[in-house]
Amino acid sequence: MTAFPSQLTALTRINFLFVVRLLVALFFIVVSVDKVMSPYQNFLYVVQSYQLFPEMIEEVVARIFPWIQLFLGVFLFLGLYLKWTLRAFLLMISAFLLLIGQALARQLPLSDCGCFGGLFAMDPQNTFFLDIALWLLTVIMLRSLPATSTLSLDKYFAKNEK
Repeated sequence: MTAFPSQLTALTRINFLFVVRLLVALFFIVVSVDKVMSPYQNFLYVVQSYQLFPEMIEEVVARIFPWIQLFLGVFLFLGLYLKWTLRAFLLMISAFLLLIGQALARQLPLSDCGCFGGLFAMDPQNTFFLDIALWLLTVIMLRSLPATSTLSLDKYFAKNEK
């Protein structure tokens, strides 16, 4: 009778991490689709407001980054190359934290972080805390990869290779 609660805990953990994976992936997909569908100059303005990159790099970031975000979101949603996708997410969110952190430290006059395209606005301080939460969730998913990979394409392909 003591085995039942541990099985229930394992099931809850699997479901929780699977749901977290899908929610984080959907969040990044929706945000990136808005950026991809909008003229790149909209996101270029956001990149320029952080006053961090040279002009040439700002344009490259504005054109390419939303696509990277979109592909990572799709890979995370599907559970494809999950270990590497989560590592890339960790790197991306760490970059967000550094970018917003330096803007806050320099007291740049940003009323909106610009991270969410035209969907909604959030001030940099709250975005910083959201990014910390996303970073922690990504670490948890990475450390609990077997549970995170529930219904993933990685598991499907591994099963069919045998």
